[in-house]
Amino acid sequence: MATPSGSVTVDAPPLRSAWGAEASVPALRESLRDARSRLTVPPASDVGWQHISLDSAASLAEQAATEKGTPWPQPLVSHYARYFRDGNRTAYEGLVAGRQQRLTRAVVMAAFSGEGWLDEVIDGAYLLCEQSSWSWAAHDDVFTQSGEVVPDRSRPYLDLGAGEVVSQLAWLDHVLGAALDQRAPGLRKRLRLEAHERVIRPFLERLDWHWLGLNGDVHNWNPWIHSNIIAAALLLVDDAELQATVIARCIEGLDRFLASIPADGAIDEGFAYWWNGAGRALEGLALLEQAAGLNPDLPVVRALVAFPSSMHVGGSWFLNVADGPARAADSLPWDMLHRWAVRLDDDAAAQLAATFAAVEPEPNPAAGLGRVLTQLSRSSARFEPSKRAQLRPSWGTWLPSVQIMLARQTPGSTDGLTLAAKGGHNGEHHNHRDVGSVVVAVDGVPLLVDAGQPTYTAQTFGPDRYQIRAMQSAWHSVPAPFGLEQGTGSEFGATVLQEPTPDEPTLALGLGAAYGLDHPEQWIRTSILNREARTVVIDDRWNLPSPAPEGTDDVDITYLAAGTVRLGQDATATITPEGIPTVAGGRGVQLRWKPETAVVLVDEWHQDDPLLGDIWGDKLTRLRFRMPAETRASGAFTLTLEETHEH
Repeated sequence: MATPSGSVTVDAPPLRSAWGAEASVPALRESLRDARSRLTVPPASDVGWQHISLDSAASLAEQAATEKGTPWPQPLVSHYARYFRDGNRTAYEGLVAGRQQRLTRAVVMAAFSGEGWLDEVIDGAYLLCEQSSWSWAAHDDVFTQSGEVVPDRSRPYLDLGAGEVVSQLAWLDHVLGAALDQRAPGLRKRLRLEAHERVIRPFLERLDWHWLGLNGDVHNWNPWIHSNIIAAALLLVDDAELQATVIARCIEGLDRFLASIPADGAIDEGFAYWWNGAGRALEGLALLEQAAGLNPDLPVVRALVAFPSSMHVGGSWFLNVADGPARAADSLPWDMLHRWAVRLDDDAAAQLAATFAAVEPEPNPAAGLGRVLTQLSRSSARFEPSKRAQLRPSWGTWLPSVQIMLARQTPGSTDGLTLAAKGGHNGEHHNHRDVGSVVVAVDGVPLLVDAGQPTYTAQTFGPDRYQIRAMQSAWHSVPAPFGLEQGTGSEFGATVLQEPTPDEPTLALGLGAAYGLDHPEQWIRTSILNREARTVVIDDRWNLPSPAPEGTDDVDITYLAAGTVRLGQDATATITPEGIPTVAGGRGVQLRWKPETAVVLVDEWHQDDPLLGDIWGDKLTRLRFRMPAETRASGAFTLTLEETHEH
């Protein structure tokens, strides 16, 4: 296949190296014969649906009955254009999501109940066919190409939104195809036409899609879109040669993603994006195995399956980096992770996934029709919840590729203190300026925190991204030498000076380069979990040049806290979980330092962002430890944290 000049060649593509000629177009043309009959999700006419109970989707059924016969969500040009006018993307995307989630509910009801729901499905599917763009306005290049704010149907933009729509239409066609032919002859022909014109043809004809990763920059769009195209090719492409060609191209694309994964399986976009990156890749691989018999049991797959449990802090809290919330979302497909973990004998991942799957047994339409149908088709599976999921490994985690340590005071348990420390660099995907940041939790609840992802707007991915407070190093738990913000780009990163071990969970980092200083060791941060003393120690030492022109005379060290912060009279402070949503009481943490080493400034960040407010409550608090004049050029500051005994 032709590739554009300047594209990066993958030397050892995992899938094609393992599958060889089986991944070629001629072989796929043969192996994909009757592929639809081998998929785990059966058509509604299959007897397998008789063994699926609607009780497993009771809330979905209730909402479907309420909305049936009412007007459908109607995204308008004015909603689409808002992104280009004032940066708002939720007005349009919310209506599109409402339309698609309603259609997902209708498909499920039609699969269970039959003809009485078919018109609801037909109407919803046809609305999508008539929708001028399947792309989300925030991704469409229509404005940059032409200055226009309305979609150009002659140039369909293949993005995440288009992938989600084509996958939804593919799955509804698979499940309800025979009934649709009887009720609305011609609809399935229209579905195939729209899928070809908006997705299949642009996918094959254009090689300049940034998410292909041909320039070597591979991120979560790659597996998300490729896996949705796999579903579309299997279920909406009837020509065997074309189908095999599309699938082969998708295998090539997934290979670029998998080849980018480091040996430790780390995802620099973090836990939240794992589900719409690595998790999507796993779903695509599962489809390829079902349809073509291609075995995906590869080392990189095992590493990816292990990652979510490596980031588990406790309860529903996970270490969040980049654009990720600290608390797991409600619509995650834990059943998918559980299947992979059981298959690969990963006990820690399997137990964690089973615990969450048991708590959230109902499918959530926000996850997409494919995930909903897959979960329902396996709804007879029984997940054994555990109050204490097995932790991986018992002492914690060290991921050298992203320089992340997560260490536990009580091995094998979330009891007591948990320390997470991050190095990395500021050219990571969905980057925040967080090199050197720390998170500290007590009994699995984070109290020194990373704020995480705010609501996305045009600014989020534009040139003014780092004007957003949540992205700035000034609002992460990191130093601010002479008031400097960290720089943006992979050159602004950390140097590991000491790696943690199970017996000595200590991470020492040189942070100078993150601020554009001459040498990494001009600022050294050492993060220590001392199990014997039952403390966390964050030790900062610096030897700085004169202030940069863009800086100030001040040297600060910042910590961001959730819950309730109380300053003591003797160089101490306490942080308790009061005020954090979903947390009903619990122990806090005490901070102490030598009084002569710093003064403390307190800034409250009152939350008006719905995403951040949902996670953290009304406010976050920033503690700025300001160094005295005599230690600004060269000095040290040590913060010691220990759990309180209050309940």
